Amino acid sequence: MSELIRVPDIGSGEGEVIELFVKVGDRIEADQSILTLESDKASMEVPAPKAGIIKSLKVKLGDRLKEGDELLELEVEGAAAAPEAAAPAAAPAAEKPAAAAPAAAAAPAPAAAPAAATVQDIHVPDIGSSGKAKIIEVLVKVGDTVEADQSLITLESDKASMEIPSPAAGVVESVEIKLEDEVGTGDLILKLKVAGAAAPAAPAQAAAPAAKTEAAPVPAAAAPAAKAEAAPAPVAAAAPSGAKVHAGPAVRQLAREFGVELSAVSPSGPHGRVLKEDVQAYVKAMMQKAKNAPAEGGATGGAGIPPIPAVDFSRFGETEEVAMTRLMQIGASSLHRSWLNIPHVTQFDQADITELEAFRVAQKAVAEKAGVKLTVLPLLLKACAHLLKELPDFNASLAPSGKAVIRKKYVHIGFAVDTPEGLLVPVIRNVDQKSLLQLAAEAAALAEKARNKKLTADDMQGACFTISSLGHIGGTGFTPIVNAPEVAILGVSKATIQPVWDGKAFQPKLMLPLSLSYDHRVINGAAAARFTKRLSDLLGDIRTILL
Repeated sequence: MSELIRVPDIGSGEGEVIELFVKVGDRIEADQSILTLESDKASMEVPAPKAGIIKSLKVKLGDRLKEGDELLELEVEGAAAAPEAAAPAAAPAAEKPAAAAPAAAAAPAPAAAPAAATVQDIHVPDIGSSGKAKIIEVLVKVGDTVEADQSLITLESDKASMEIPSPAAGVVESVEIKLEDEVGTGDLILKLKVAGAAAPAAPAQAAAPAAKTEAAPVPAAAAPAAKAEAAPAPVAAAAPSGAKVHAGPAVRQLAREFGVELSAVSPSGPHGRVLKEDVQAYVKAMMQKAKNAPAEGGATGGAGIPPIPAVDFSRFGETEEVAMTRLMQIGASSLHRSWLNIPHVTQFDQADITELEAFRVAQKAVAEKAGVKLTVLPLLLKACAHLLKELPDFNASLAPSGKAVIRKKYVHIGFAVDTPEGLLVPVIRNVDQKSLLQLAAEAAALAEKARNKKLTADDMQGACFTISSLGHIGGTGFTPIVNAPEVAILGVSKATIQPVWDGKAFQPKLMLPLSLSYDHRVINGAAAARFTKRLSDLLGDIRTILL
């Protein structure tokens, strides 16, 4: 028996097919990787849910896929006998319509009788494994007439945003939810008064009159539909400034990234909604306009930054152009955005980790017995987690309005991992609640997943703070770029033995260079100096965390 294999839940958004591991005719096992998808946050391999032989492929390299899209047709082994066994049961069923045919002639009159209007409870459908989701848009109100499949609300979870459509046409009797409510599968959204349908007096006879009863309404229904769709086409003008703009959270985020005022974008979606394509078209038009217009002062349009002149390097010798991986491109774009939007300052300091290193070495046997390798990273994670609770402005983000700071009550810390595909930052959650050995094991597991391209979108979301360590390579200091919307990042360089004056003599001490970059809109210089001073103290005597 053939089955269509589809894209499973891949978190949010869509991904690009960057690798295909199978071809038509291949025999595959359950959980064998079919292809690799790469989104703007991670790359992941999609496994086969069953064993079988591939009959056809529905995708190719470069395709962009989302959850539910078709991947391939699979001939599932050992399933062919089931349809044959079911065949005899189908035969009697086929005889029933013939027997019912004489009665069908008498059916039209009762079938056309309208039933009374009913009020239906409209519930949240299955929204996947994301659990609860927040209502960020309510698109209808009491008294509104809605069509089947018209959007009622927009939900946003930690993985995706989605519009919930109406399963039927009718009039909204009551709305049972409001903005910012957290809802889950099965929760009541609203009560819908549904117009009476044909009375289901004789279900067995419905097959015959169906052609007659549906034949007449179709043209009538098609006409208003054509008018309804034709009307918005000429009204593609942008909304007046200050007017309410209908757009989902993903579209709003895209607009913020480009610095686009949504009211200036002409909508093309249903009910005047602004789509991603509308924002992209607007940006493209603005860029083309800026390109065609004479540059003022040598600046390039919106950002006002002079462009780097193009250079033909082949004039000076042999060259080779090597394509950047998609992750490298995404990382470059993200870092550029952070650098342009955040006023960076970097605070430098050194920590005496002589005693810390002695403690780490002394615990190597204990760690090895537990099956983990104890490096400096878990100790840094533990110390930083302690400080994020002690100095809450570092465990915060600037509110979109720019008029408030959002302090986080959880402590999730990301750490940079260098991979052949580019820089990845997996996140360890609830660092303050875990032991050193637990942190060592989790950091090692996430780093391995990063190098093997196994990280999921969830593995790289939710960080409050980031640590970037180059100590295993070398260097005396660097200026890491803050990973927005975080407000600080700690850079760690190679520890070296240095002479330190103790008041009587110079003593050899193992000194660890620290580089704390921070968002000056949220953190001032004195606070940053206090952070690195306290971090140096904690690393100097890790036991003080217990006080």
